[in-house]
Amino acid sequence: MRIAKTSPAEAAQLLRDDQGLLLAAIDGLTEDELRAPYQVSDGPLGHFCDSLHDLVGHVLMWDEITLAVLRDARNGRMHWSLDPRWETPSAGSALNVGGVEAGRHIPSELTLHRYRSVGAALLAEIEQYDDAAWADPATGGGYDGGIGALAEYVSTPPGHEIFGHAARHLKAA
Repeated sequence: MRIAKTSPAEAAQLLRDDQGLLLAAIDGLTEDELRAPYQVSDGPLGHFCDSLHDLVGHVLMWDEITLAVLRDARNGRMHWSLDPRWETPSAGSALNVGGVEAGRHIPSELTLHRYRSVGAALLAEIEQYDDAAWADPATGGGYDGGIGALAEYVSTPPGHEIFGHAARHLKAA
């Protein structure tokens, strides 16, 4: 059985820190500056982002999926993205490319509004758990472990820091 490495409070802080890194990188930038060429750090599937706007759209898409996974688990359901057919590099790459491409059609101001809104909802979803429920296997919605282990799994790029998605793709300062 998988066991969470964090408490809900630690998970929320790590997520806040990661959100803060991305928001700091884009703070004060204009639409043109957000869409200007920016080479992200690839990571497992990050080769499709051409700008900071793309990166926001990419992280946003995965935050939306993470939020849906956690809400489904809370309601005793396994989210579609956890089906083995979606747990492949080709499916992940297709989701990434499609999500970034869709985000390119939305003005940066609206993308950022959505990013902040989803980020706040994701934090609220995590913060509703106490330590016992976070680790209780019954809260995982069929996942092998509790909601905490599930949250860590779905919001962490393979082989990287827990809740460090934006940090993984941002250029080193």
